[in-house]
Amino acid sequence: MRVSHVMRNVYLKMFLALLVTTAASFAVGAIPGLTYFLATHTWVYWGLLIVELVMVYSISGGVKRMSGGVATGLFYLYAVLNGVVFSLIFCAYSFDSIFKTFLITAGVFGAMSVYGYFTSNDLTKIGSFLYMALFGLIICIVVNLFWSNGVLDWIISAAGVLIFIGLTAYDTQKVKEWAQSGAMADSRLATIGALSLYLDFVNLFLYLLRFFGSSRD
Repeated sequence: MRVSHVMRNVYLKMFLALLVTTAASFAVGAIPGLTYFLATHTWVYWGLLIVELVMVYSISGGVKRMSGGVATGLFYLYAVLNGVVFSLIFCAYSFDSIFKTFLITAGVFGAMSVYGYFTSNDLTKIGSFLYMALFGLIICIVVNLFWSNGVLDWIISAAGVLIFIGLTAYDTQKVKEWAQSGAMADSRLATIGALSLYLDFVNLFLYLLRFFGSSRD
């Protein structure tokens, strides 16, 4: 009973965070001057990304020392910042392709999360491999920022899709095991679990958008 209760809270928090990100993206995207500022002032954009990384590591590393309310508040603040960063997507891609990619992402994410929850297979080894692959992917992304190779970009996109499909199943199983162990308070566990799955969903969406997104007319 506790596991199902925790998992419901995980998915609820994750869903609310996605709504917050979407609302923030639309709000910023509705202000042309603001999106233009973000697009032309790369130092602001990269500054936001750095702040986001700091917040993710702060929440992940300090969740056991935070109150449930503080951890949840930081998580939703992170979702807002993500929405600000993602507002540029609406400048690059058509709304129809964004919506289509979102539906595809939701379907793939849902299927893999269900698999991760119900499978009797231990996904620990796969998860360890996927996190190593993710580290390699980040290195490739940094290299390609300076190299700008189109073929490598497509390889990165395909690898990103596969990695986050696998991580969705792994992280779901991991959160379920945390809930079974009772090693963390329910409110904190729901937040850190929602953050993990939120990151999987968002990154899967971004990589799929490279394949299914179409430019604005």
